[in-house]
Amino acid sequence: MASLLSAPSLFAGSLVPFLIFLWYAKRSQRFPSLAWWGFAATLVFVLITVVAGGVAQLRFGQQLADVDPLHGGAEAFLTASNLLVALGFAQAGHQRKTTGKAPDKT
Repeated sequence: MASLLSAPSLFAGSLVPFLIFLWYAKRSQRFPSLAWWGFAATLVFVLITVVAGGVAQLRFGQQLADVDPLHGGAEAFLTASNLLVALGFAQAGHQRKTTGKAPDKT
């Protein structure tokens, strides 16, 4: 039971619902394109975090949170993806407000 609740197992399991969400968001065509790309960019953050965590462990013998340059660099990608999501929905809201039409979709 402990192996099912390990961090890597939980982490891998959390990707499945997120990939389903991305699929639904793309298929529903209700998400602004920029916002969808922001959500998809979150996967880049995940990949970079995994790599940076490995480097922190192998090179410095510490967890990622304890190696500030690596941790900050990885978190910058999360900030960028969140910015894309926020800008995408803001742009869509502005477009809907000014034109009365639904924005471009994914």
